[in-house]
Amino acid sequence: MAWLSLKIEAKDNTAELISDSLMDIGALSAIIEDANAETPDEQPIFGEPGDPPPGIWQQNIVSALFDEQIIVKDVMRSLAKVTGLQDLPYSTEIIQEQDWVRATQSQFDPIRIRDDLWIVPTWHSAPNPDALNIVLDPGLAFGTGSHPTTHLCMAWLADHIKNEDSVLDYGCGSGILAIAAKKLGAAKVIGTDIDEQAILSSGFNAEQNAVDAKFHLPKDMPEGIYDIVVANILSSALSVLAPALAKSCKPQGQIALSGILREQTEQVSTIYTQWFDMHPPIFMDSWVLLTGTKR
Repeated sequence: MAWLSLKIEAKDNTAELISDSLMDIGALSAIIEDANAETPDEQPIFGEPGDPPPGIWQQNIVSALFDEQIIVKDVMRSLAKVTGLQDLPYSTEIIQEQDWVRATQSQFDPIRIRDDLWIVPTWHSAPNPDALNIVLDPGLAFGTGSHPTTHLCMAWLADHIKNEDSVLDYGCGSGILAIAAKKLGAAKVIGTDIDEQAILSSGFNAEQNAVDAKFHLPKDMPEGIYDIVVANILSSALSVLAPALAKSCKPQGQIALSGILREQTEQVSTIYTQWFDMHPPIFMDSWVLLTGTKR
């Protein structure tokens, strides 16, 4: 069995209309993708101030899947009639039946953080069996290690955790930073997230890695202060949560913040200087890790 993939170029103000209309016309699925993905013009969309609305890029590709027998000219004619949009640029491709599980798994290889620290999906063997290997599959919660912000936080944790440390992972997502902290030797690790799915994912991933890390919704968090507070979330959230994160950190404790774009470095750092002596930022691609010592 095969399907026809129809890709249509769209502006940010027409992408959703085209996507919805294609579904009404009979598409089996329709998604909106960044037309500049994997190019220097790729645009991260996280709902930051000044960005387009979350999930919509300025230049888009609307990709729809149809039965192989569909007549594309009829689809485009119907689309123009429904939307009023004429002469939209498009391309087509035939998608053959395949083992979709294997195809998806092939996109995720082990991720090297350092020579002695790797993230390894369950379907792979560890490239370095003697390294600290975190077993983690892509799932419903953010944090597989592939994103620069996660990479920056993990590398920093590997350099700074001591055996007696207590660690708070704020916005734990998949639990990857909490799991890494525990495997790196932290004595006590707590993770929290506003998403119930993240708490479930984190707990499952901790069990997969045989580590004792606890995860809670914010309302269920035990009281306490920590030697290390790490938060890999949006810069807007980091700004709002600064007093709470500072309160969670012990005097002379360390904080590590990511999810921050280069151009947001000064703004976020300035907020945290109220409580922390901030260290030089660490950059990776368009992202930054900010760290500091609690006064």
